[in-house]
Amino acid sequence: MSDGGSPLFCDITPQGLRLRIRLTPSGRRDGIDGVMEDADGQRMLKASVTTVPEGGKANQALIKMLAKEWKVAKSAITVVQGQTSRNKVLMISGEAAAMHNIIAAWAQDKGLA
Repeated sequence: MSDGGSPLFCDITPQGLRLRIRLTPSGRRDGIDGVMEDADGQRMLKASVTTVPEGGKANQALIKMLAKEWKVAKSAITVVQGQTSRNKVLMISGEAAAMHNIIAAWAQDKGLA
């Protein structure tokens, strides 16, 4: 991430906080599975949901899980890229720097930073 902060799977943008996620639908549980690098060396947060990937249900389950984990409104989180792909880009609208600090502290606490 260009601003030198952590976690490395998100970026502060003028629109909000941009997150890179690798989602596994139809998983055994809903949860965060760690951090990985894609083919381009970009770090991504690995997540899984038990919901099937039909009609955007897995995306909705991901948003619900992240909103609960980070204590933000579900309406603040949108999938901006990769609606039908496992590799997704999510945007959290609002004060990006404050949200970045919350997620950085969360990632540190979870051992993901």
